[in-house]
Amino acid sequence: MNLKGKKILIVGAGISSFAAARITKKAGAEVVLSDAKAESDIQADFTEMRELGVGLVFGPQQESLLDGVDAVIVAPAVPVAIPLVQKAYARGIRVLSEVELAQELAQSPILAITGTNGKTTTTTLTGLLMETKFPKEKVGVAGNIGVPLSETALKIGADGCIVAEISSFQMEGSKHFHPHIAAVLNVTPDHIIRHKTMDVYQAMKEKIFAEQTASDFLVLNYDDARTRGMKERALSRVCYFSRREELAEGAFVRDNRLVIRWDGQEYPLCAVDELGIRGGHNVENALAASAIAFLAGCAPQAIVQVLKSFQGVEHRLEYVRTVAGVPYYNDSKATNTDSAEKALLSFPGHIILLAGGDDKMTDLTEFMGLVKERTDALILIGDAAERFHKEAVKNGYPESQIFEAGYSMEKAVSIAHDMAKEPQTVLLSPACASFDMYDNMAVRGRDFKRLVMAMPE
Repeated sequence: MNLKGKKILIVGAGISSFAAARITKKAGAEVVLSDAKAESDIQADFTEMRELGVGLVFGPQQESLLDGVDAVIVAPAVPVAIPLVQKAYARGIRVLSEVELAQELAQSPILAITGTNGKTTTTTLTGLLMETKFPKEKVGVAGNIGVPLSETALKIGADGCIVAEISSFQMEGSKHFHPHIAAVLNVTPDHIIRHKTMDVYQAMKEKIFAEQTASDFLVLNYDDARTRGMKERALSRVCYFSRREELAEGAFVRDNRLVIRWDGQEYPLCAVDELGIRGGHNVENALAASAIAFLAGCAPQAIVQVLKSFQGVEHRLEYVRTVAGVPYYNDSKATNTDSAEKALLSFPGHIILLAGGDDKMTDLTEFMGLVKERTDALILIGDAAERFHKEAVKNGYPESQIFEAGYSMEKAVSIAHDMAKEPQTVLLSPACASFDMYDNMAVRGRDFKRLVMAMPE
């Protein structure tokens, strides 16, 4: 992509947008960054953008912004349905995402991972597995994980690999993203407010392999009906993984041991109870990461050592501390009901659950059924508290075991501390986004951890 002398419009401010602005500006393009919000309403420092000579336009986005523009780069948080982007399409201007820009810059293969849940754990684990094949400095881990993919692609250069966490938002603005290995971990209800229907949401996920060819690989969850059926639309070679069934070919569990069967050969890995991460969902994540790494050329024995040592990622079933015999876990990354359900199934019961936040308005029937089955108390916070309370009672949860803490994590933790006793477990697994109380789920998780660490014994 020759950017010299081109005019680039970047729509939406954020980490990936700033990265795209830096790259395109340094490549000789005239760059304008526009955000529909006022600058005072955006929690970002634009000093570097001004120093680089990037034009900044805040507030209402007029169609005149498109005059003379060669390409529009859309931030993940910006739906392509907004009028400015639709007018760009109508004018025949190329619209792309920052990850598609990364694809054009990359000299090393991209291993891309998407799915409703498990992306960050699988991406992080895959990155560590790839370090058994390449020097650490030649393995990039980026994307929706919080590191711009485009800058990582440039940094890694040739003779390495790039492991990318990819969201449906990033795929929405992409047309030609082409990873050598793609993985779709699962597709369950999420982001319906943005995508409107599950079919549209799934279509965004499927774009991750739409440009693949027969020389590429696609790793799919055999146990998830939506992902299993994606094989019918794939041109690449499919490698399934399954926690529940022994597969003729793929990655699976047999006699409590992870196994890869490929091209007529079997490669036993570690036992399930040797994994450094807990829960059935993490067995799936380990299978997916192992399959990706194996297809990328990692040695099975090297994969085993990493699977045993990997302890998970921050905010995903993260052990915080034990107080008076009661362990506390931070699962702030559970921003939807499916992820929170997986967390509930990772413990033997007697859970004091902290849930709620920025409500995604998904159906709560299955979630509340599991809450009723596995928790001793339900402590609710944030915007979702009222609806969660009503749905819990509707599904037979005892009113006397529901507590509301308003918009105070401190109050929620205090309520949990006052009632918790062995053999209970206190679990923050919100089943909601965080934006009603925090900038993001990481800030929420760290606040929870801060409060737990400050508690007296």
